[in-house]
Amino acid sequence: RRSFLAALLHLQRINPLDLIIMIRLLNYLTFASIFCSAGALESNVVSNLSDLPFDENDHLNAHILAFPASGPCGALMKAQIEATFLYGHVPVAVEGDAAEKLFGSNIPIKPSAVTDCPAVCLDRGVDSSLVAYPLPEKYYNPENETHQSLEQFVASKSCGRVEFGFINYSGKDLALYWVNGDAETYMYPFLQKERNTRFVTTFIGHTFRAKDPETGEVLLEHTVEFNGVMGVSNHINYHRKRDIREEVKRTMAGEWTKHLQVKRTFSALGFDKGHLPNDVFGSMRAFYYNNRAPPNRLMEEWDSKGLYVNFWETDCNFIQIPWELKFIWQERLKDVVQEWVGETEIEQTDLYGMRQYETGARLLTHVDRITTHAVSLIVNVAQGNLTEPWTVEVYDHANRLHEVAMEPGTIVYYESAKALHGRNSPLAGGFYANLFTHYRPIGDPNWYMKDNPEGTPEPLLDVGRCELVGKPNEYSQGAVKCENDAIGPHLSPKMITATSGDDLYDLWLSVGPSFEDDENAVASDEL
Repeated sequence: RRSFLAALLHLQRINPLDLIIMIRLLNYLTFASIFCSAGALESNVVSNLSDLPFDENDHLNAHILAFPASGPCGALMKAQIEATFLYGHVPVAVEGDAAEKLFGSNIPIKPSAVTDCPAVCLDRGVDSSLVAYPLPEKYYNPENETHQSLEQFVASKSCGRVEFGFINYSGKDLALYWVNGDAETYMYPFLQKERNTRFVTTFIGHTFRAKDPETGEVLLEHTVEFNGVMGVSNHINYHRKRDIREEVKRTMAGEWTKHLQVKRTFSALGFDKGHLPNDVFGSMRAFYYNNRAPPNRLMEEWDSKGLYVNFWETDCNFIQIPWELKFIWQERLKDVVQEWVGETEIEQTDLYGMRQYETGARLLTHVDRITTHAVSLIVNVAQGNLTEPWTVEVYDHANRLHEVAMEPGTIVYYESAKALHGRNSPLAGGFYANLFTHYRPIGDPNWYMKDNPEGTPEPLLDVGRCELVGKPNEYSQGAVKCENDAIGPHLSPKMITATSGDDLYDLWLSVGPSFEDDENAVASDEL
């Protein structure tokens, strides 16, 4: 079974120019091989999700259209799928444990039509451990106006319709075309840099071409395989000669002043640690995995954003998220944050990422935008090859330093306009990919000036005497013990309580490498 599905996948790893034709051939061969005879059908039914085609990293290596294998729904689905263009999805009939995990008890015994039967599209790139948890939007639901038939379902954003973005770092304005066989249709001017990123709603198998409008030179030709983004060339961060230490010291003083402007709180400590819902995590992981390498992953533009990320010492990469996918994630994450906040109703204000930090990365202690970033999440989507935990440093309402160790799929809730936070210790080895999502009380840009409403947890200020009982490099394991256990397990073994921006600066100096002031920077007149 696994080898058969892997062979189907091989048809999708072809020259992009031939992909559309081959997708049609894939659909034909799938039915010719799987469904033409009862014997073939019996031998290719998947009863365990581990029998789906996974790559060497244990990620799904094809888009899958899963449906019940047996009973009336099996017969109805097979007949309908045979007449449906699948946009590169491999049809897989499931039974037993696989059917139970994907559909539960939602397989009718006597369906009157195919619209009574369940089906689900599984995203290429999802981890094997998360493949049993598709987003609700991925399921066939005839009550959805875009799912009035199985054909419409497969052509909807649940399956074959995707968003793909294009970013131009070629050094010149280009023109973007949609390619249909030998013909090309002009779409729009393809301008430069991140601010001019254009996402198009399209379908798996569609091809796009970026050309120099003056010479006709083709700088990019790409056939879409999933929700994603792609760059023409890459960004290069330039920076002027500067006194890094003096600028950081000045920045820390400013951040300390800003955090004192926020009067309102939402929780006892100002932060907490939690976990993503499996279906949201699976969706994020698939998107990240599919776009994890250049030219999908690009350099983040830090030329004019200050020193919060040490872009002059190490790369900081970025994967832009399509709008529709971003909206789904942010709405789901809002429910998670709302539960943490309690009765105060919140609204979404921003979702940023995915940002991938590389070896040596540091993030200065800071607070976020005061009018829009009242309560937020840090989401760790992926990390790899770390030689030690890269903790997020958060100061609580009494300005005590906590260091929270994160793993993929974990989240840190934090009051991001008030709780100072950063990652001053350099990332030791590997990479670390996060996204950030932000909320505030509904329609209230002045939330930070107000008293706490009744029922808000009191800030935890006095926790009595504290002592180090663990090792200096133990994080999120209760290495510091206080008389009041409500302080939780994340107090930093450094046992720092900040009293000014100077303390933030001293931490940055103490944990970072020694360096000379930016000797190799590009001169300002060269920017």
